[in-house]
Amino acid sequence: MDDQTQPSPEKNSDETVEIDLSSTVLDLTSFQLHDLTSVEIPPTLTELDLTANRLSSLDSRISHLSNLTKLSFRQNLIDDAAIEPISRWDALSGLEELVLRDNKLTKIPDASIFKKLLNFDVSFNEITSLHGLSKVSNTLKELYVSKNEVPKIEEIDHFHYLGILELGSNRLRVMENLQNLTNLEELWLGRNRIKAVDLCGLKCIKKISLQSNRLTSMKGFEDCVALEELYLSHNGISKMEGLSTLVNLKVLDVSSNKLTSVDDIQSLPRLEDLWLNDNQIESLESIAEAVAGSRETLITIYLEKNPCGDLQSLGYCKSVAGKRAEKPVLGGNH
Repeated sequence: MDDQTQPSPEKNSDETVEIDLSSTVLDLTSFQLHDLTSVEIPPTLTELDLTANRLSSLDSRISHLSNLTKLSFRQNLIDDAAIEPISRWDALSGLEELVLRDNKLTKIPDASIFKKLLNFDVSFNEITSLHGLSKVSNTLKELYVSKNEVPKIEEIDHFHYLGILELGSNRLRVMENLQNLTNLEELWLGRNRIKAVDLCGLKCIKKISLQSNRLTSMKGFEDCVALEELYLSHNGISKMEGLSTLVNLKVLDVSSNKLTSVDDIQSLPRLEDLWLNDNQIESLESIAEAVAGSRETLITIYLEKNPCGDLQSLGYCKSVAGKRAEKPVLGGNH
């Protein structure tokens, strides 16, 4: 943006930071500031980015920025006590994006005053529960709580407009309380401890990641007909099933599982990328039939590190993929 103040890489944090007081956007990324005493904060700001500094407290002057819509404290040293004052900053009630990613939080901060909040990011902290989300505005469209220590999905029932939910790298064991998220399009739950798929009746999701969980079955996606991308690598799945109804699927990643054959994808007319590497597939005799429905769209099949992945099989797969095989279809053991 033209009025955005650009950070100076050689700026010493003890020196006064020169700011255009007519600016509406202030970017102080990577200034290594311990506090903001050397910074003049324009009262006209609509966006304030304090990413990658060393802040351990909030500057009270921010509380007066009544036009602020975006505020980022990403990658700082802010803990629960330091963030607490923000819950009383009524002048910021119009804030739409609050980023507290990569700090030292152990709980969801009180964000109840932000009545127009659209994006809330508290990923990469030490949060042990989703308690507190019930106070977050129901206007929310994107919620990021990845890389924490959350054991249970809860207090999200009121997020009827939520489009993206990121809860990867937590301690979740069960998919639950998702039924009210009727506008959800992306669900990211990789690196948890989930054993079974339960979308709670949702049919609108376009992208789902359940990589690196404890799944042994693919059942549970049958009714999610809008699904375009499905990531299930690094689980314990032994059979491809429940896929035939997913007619909009473009990307399917079932690599690093326990599959011995390729099944239930014959009727997927839009499939473009199929990841099958690192499984136990011994024969490719049925591969032509398996991808018959996506012959015109399929671009790549990844098959390396399977018992069948020798050079002869590689050549065979290239011919199966047909004219759309613009990228090499992988095979062979490395």
